[in-house]
Amino acid sequence: MKQTDFDAIVVGAGFAGLYMLHRLRGQGLRVRVIEAAGDVGGTWYWNRYPGARCDVESMQYSYQFSDELQQDWDWTERYATQPEILRYAQHVADRFNLRRDISFDTRVTSATFDDADALWRLRTDTGEALSARFCIMATGCLSVPSMPDIDGVDSFAGETYHTGLWPHEEVDFSGQRVGVIGTGSSGIQAIPIIAEQAEHLFVFQRSAHYTVPAHNAPLAPEAQRDVKAHYGEIRQRARSLPSGVMFPLNDASAMAASAEDREREYEGRWQVGGVGFLGAFSDLMFDAEANETAASFVREKVRETVRDSVTAELLMPTGVIGCRRLCVDTGFHATFNRDTVDLVNVRETPIERISAEGVVVGGETYALDAIVFATGFDAMTGALLKVDIRGNGGRALRDKWAEGPRAYLGLTLAGFPNLFTITGPGSPSVFTNMIPSIEQHVEWIADCIAHMGENGLARIEATQDAEDAWIGHVADVADHHLRASCGSWYVGANIPGKPRIFMPYIGGFPTYVQKCEEIVAAGYRGFALSA
Repeated sequence: MKQTDFDAIVVGAGFAGLYMLHRLRGQGLRVRVIEAAGDVGGTWYWNRYPGARCDVESMQYSYQFSDELQQDWDWTERYATQPEILRYAQHVADRFNLRRDISFDTRVTSATFDDADALWRLRTDTGEALSARFCIMATGCLSVPSMPDIDGVDSFAGETYHTGLWPHEEVDFSGQRVGVIGTGSSGIQAIPIIAEQAEHLFVFQRSAHYTVPAHNAPLAPEAQRDVKAHYGEIRQRARSLPSGVMFPLNDASAMAASAEDREREYEGRWQVGGVGFLGAFSDLMFDAEANETAASFVREKVRETVRDSVTAELLMPTGVIGCRRLCVDTGFHATFNRDTVDLVNVRETPIERISAEGVVVGGETYALDAIVFATGFDAMTGALLKVDIRGNGGRALRDKWAEGPRAYLGLTLAGFPNLFTITGPGSPSVFTNMIPSIEQHVEWIADCIAHMGENGLARIEATQDAEDAWIGHVADVADHHLRASCGSWYVGANIPGKPRIFMPYIGGFPTYVQKCEEIVAAGYRGFALSA
């Protein structure tokens, strides 16, 4: 085969890129990772906004490929903060000496498949031209911040921030009038912290979100020791659950339970905190009437917490709980009891524009010193489409995905040989504990590359029929689930002009893993392999 610079090039040095590098290097391959940031960490490098925290418990949101790593690293809180998760990623990079194969502050601008030589040829914004047999996109699901289309954004005289591109230096809002636009996951985490600093905080809300309490607390040493003593069993149990996260699942139906039993179950889970709330009954995400019992319980909690009845009504979400990402909060609703915090409803009266002085709504200017955009991401596909990726015959990925993303298993694309995507569209990704999902993807890709080497194979490509069948399966599974019933970022509804297609696989982590294993056992069914 043609001589190359590397056996594999990995784009991205978050948790996916780090493990991919470690795994392929362990197989004796020459690997280079290209990373746009100045250090490792991916999502946790960029999202440094106040209150940034994982909504999966820290003892589970971690690698399991190395038991020594699991045993040696100590987490300090039930839900780890961004700085602690970033330190963990940095520790992993140092522990396994990964930095020597990572190019930082470098962005891949194009990746083109050379059909004649069966190579990927990449170019970077630093002027490098690189080649590799395999190209692996580890660019993340939530890594391209989305700015709202509001007139006059650039005219504001004060400071502006996006939660997904937060400065590395500390931002102090003391004595300032601050506006936060957006009340999704990042806004819900940031707003209570900003409210503690700001002279006055205006929260501009278009849609209220369902939240459950985190009840975060320091991790007691004895509790951490107990988890570490049983890590193997805990991880195995988690892998058997749809989300890949271990929390109690109640097999009973909400509609078969009495009102008293439902209330008792919801209250118990509310007091525990975390996303395990949706495991209260087995039919919550499949039966709209069952779902409403949980949604009503959460709305009543908002009513109990927020003293001003008008504000409370505005903060109460409508529709299906869990349809949009369920948020885990610390003091979010109580924040609106502060005299220095105002909620501005921009659902009925949208933001007209941003002026030099502030945000204009309904002809009224809210004078501000700073604006925080907590407006989310171009999820699942944004990072992949920012790179000019071209496969067979020079066909661009953006053309292939003009009507929505298509992939086989969320791992490979028909027409793009030797290209892999970690947690791509069509994989469980954002509906699961991301790090175990990443590990499963990385190990599948690494085993595939090893299989090719052992059998003298130079090229692997998903067939169009296999890709079409998988996309059909992803859609069929989603059709039976309430998560597909609303306009969320799961379907690209937050990005104007983005095709509406349900992107993640909602069939559950165990089912997905089983399908991946069956495909391999059948000789990589659905793939064309050639020497």
